[in-house]
Amino acid sequence: MATSISPDSSTPAELTAPYGNGPAAASPAVAAPPTADATAATPAALPVAPPASAPADAAPKPAAKIRTHHLRQAKLNGERFAMLTAYDQYTAEIFDQAGIEVLLVGDSASNNVFGNETSLPVTVDELIPLCRAVTRSARRALVVADLPFGSYEVSAQQAVATGVRFLKEGLAHAVKIEGGAFYAETVRAMVQAGIPVMAHIGFTPQSEHALGGYRVQGRGDDAQRLIDDAVALADAGAFCVLMEMVPAATAAAVDAAVDVPTIGIGAGSATTGQVLVWQDMAGLRGGKMAKFVKQYADLRTSLSDAARAYGEDVRSGQFPGPEHSF
Repeated sequence: MATSISPDSSTPAELTAPYGNGPAAASPAVAAPPTADATAATPAALPVAPPASAPADAAPKPAAKIRTHHLRQAKLNGERFAMLTAYDQYTAEIFDQAGIEVLLVGDSASNNVFGNETSLPVTVDELIPLCRAVTRSARRALVVADLPFGSYEVSAQQAVATGVRFLKEGLAHAVKIEGGAFYAETVRAMVQAGIPVMAHIGFTPQSEHALGGYRVQGRGDDAQRLIDDAVALADAGAFCVLMEMVPAATAAAVDAAVDVPTIGIGAGSATTGQVLVWQDMAGLRGGKMAKFVKQYADLRTSLSDAARAYGEDVRSGQFPGPEHSF
């Protein structure tokens, strides 16, 4: 079911931050308030995405931010939302303007930005600047940051301290941790500290060595374990449960067992949201793709062709031409 992206009439309108909001901006023209009938006619979960383009003389309007309660309302309304990874200013801006509701600054930056073979080597200090760039560039999307391997497993106190860094230094709106019911108390401690937490179950890449490699989780009798994990994490306060490489039937059972929204990556279509690594989605990464990836572009070929043409123009003397010179 397609998402109708407009404010939820059952939720009070969000107020302007009472303590200031960065440098003062030019005041936009004040629009007439909506009528009661107009407000009541749009009872959907997610705030309206700003249009991709507007008339030059139109007054700028602030984008309505996606919040965790909007995702929960989307599930209640039977709507869907999209999530993509983002690691830099331009992809964050593009995806945000395209209406992607959630951006994930994933530990997948390890093997999609930093050139590592897996997600394990990336550090908090490497991810925080990426997170800050994404959050500064997205006006509407909810920005979630992965807590990397080794930054939360020792204790709930360590997880809270790392989560605080991502919210304070990375400007993230929420964080994601991997693991099952064992981490319920960790999630509870983080939520009590004011850190929204997205849980990640099923195949958890940070545990690839313990899991024996990239293997589908939750098959057969193991399905109940994932259901129990999701219930425990949601009860502990996780606002969403992400499932990776889980049979569609198991993912549907998990989604039915929890009130919070679920997000799938290789987990069928029963989840409220879907997520992909953007370099996979847009065809930037080469090599064999996972079964669950759908490519919507071929940026690798486009960039390769552009770089080749540029190189040829430089070597032949065609660039720069008179029109590119002062």
